[in-house]
Amino acid sequence: MAPGRARRRGSTQTEPLPGQRRRGLELYRPPFDAAGNRMEYPGKHNRRMNPMELYVVKNGDTVHQIARRYSTPADDIVFANQLRNPDMLAVGQALVIPSRETRHTVGRGETLYSIARGYGVSLPRLIGANPQIANPNRVYPGQTVVIPADGRDMREIIVNGYATDAADSTLNAALPYLTFLSPFSYRSDLSGNLTPTFHLNLTLSGGHRTANLLTLTNLMESGGFSSQIAHAILTDQAVQDSFLNNVEALLGQGGWYGVNVDFEYVYQFDRGSYNQFLRRLTERMHRLGRIVVTALAPKRSEGQRGLLYEAHDYAAHGQTVDYVVLMTYEWGYTYGPPMAVAPLDQVRQVLDYATRAIPAERILMGVPNYGYDWTLPFAQGTAARSLANDDAAALAGQVGAAIQFDPAAQSPFFRYYDGEGGQHEVWFEDARSLRAKYALVKEYGLAGVSFWNLNHLFRPNFMVLESMFSVEKVL
Repeated sequence: MAPGRARRRGSTQTEPLPGQRRRGLELYRPPFDAAGNRMEYPGKHNRRMNPMELYVVKNGDTVHQIARRYSTPADDIVFANQLRNPDMLAVGQALVIPSRETRHTVGRGETLYSIARGYGVSLPRLIGANPQIANPNRVYPGQTVVIPADGRDMREIIVNGYATDAADSTLNAALPYLTFLSPFSYRSDLSGNLTPTFHLNLTLSGGHRTANLLTLTNLMESGGFSSQIAHAILTDQAVQDSFLNNVEALLGQGGWYGVNVDFEYVYQFDRGSYNQFLRRLTERMHRLGRIVVTALAPKRSEGQRGLLYEAHDYAAHGQTVDYVVLMTYEWGYTYGPPMAVAPLDQVRQVLDYATRAIPAERILMGVPNYGYDWTLPFAQGTAARSLANDDAAALAGQVGAAIQFDPAAQSPFFRYYDGEGGQHEVWFEDARSLRAKYALVKEYGLAGVSFWNLNHLFRPNFMVLESMFSVEKVL
């Protein structure tokens, strides 16, 4: 854990397969063989599409009423939303509704053309699926538009997920939706020795064609990121040699597709050394047929000040490594005032800068899988309680709080009083906020997303994800 912040928080291949050659970021698979026949690579992509709808609970709603409205079994809604007590829905709670087709409710200013673009459907196909619309040139807010599943262009994206202590059942539920699993982590000491700190069953990944990434950090044994450990690795040749040799030894044991470097709170004066280290690391990893991913602090500009930001050179990382993870979360954090963990307006500012410095096709946008419960009034030095997204929604139902949705942050929140009369404010993620974040992937043309963290299952997240994208599988 970072000082003062609660920051988050397989098969291997040493040589290209026959018919492959390295092209920049990836092992390139030619689309045609020497005779001009299209090449098939079974299992490369996970082409899935799960139609779903989004419903926001109103006063007096019950699960059975909602189920009848959508002609969906109530048990399916309970399962999809992890409802522990279906009789305790919260007003304002967002529910995902499994459906045989996707239906879109027209919003203000929308046209069939804009809706078609948003879902990756051709306009004629969308018009043909909606014969009830008399004039395709005029749709009104509140109208329902059917999105044809067989006409959708499901774009494939890269999905990474960090985890530290996930149960086997949680991992098995998440792995089908991941390209990469990044167990967090192997921490280095001042001599370059590596020690695992995660408790995960990594043998589960292969059954879901998910590739494991060896995650490397400058975490201290006591917790928190160490600037001194990073300094030793980046500037002491003997320590760096030991570190890289230990990395290669771990890779040699099998089960790793590449490495994921998360060095945080690096001294500003080590910025150049960090860039040089990454070039050396990437050259060695590419010789072994492995990829390199790095995690970057969420900067809004090149000159952003602060120990968390200054040594992270966006342009250099973008030119050197295969993918970067933007840690676009923790605006709302353990020791800060109540606010959204990943407010959309702030995430946009990071993406605006990042896509100018780094090719968009190398960027994985960070997505939080948790929320916080703050005690009010906020006092500097007090700590918020971290909680899972489904726990937050269940808490709102239990205490009878109405969930609100902040339009700028595109995030849900609510306030409640505990049994001792203390007031609380809770911010978390729901299907609406996640859908808004995934829309940025399309808007900015990003490579994909990266979750922090997957220790707790939040099934609506994956339902929203697969309603919008197909997850690329590299194994």
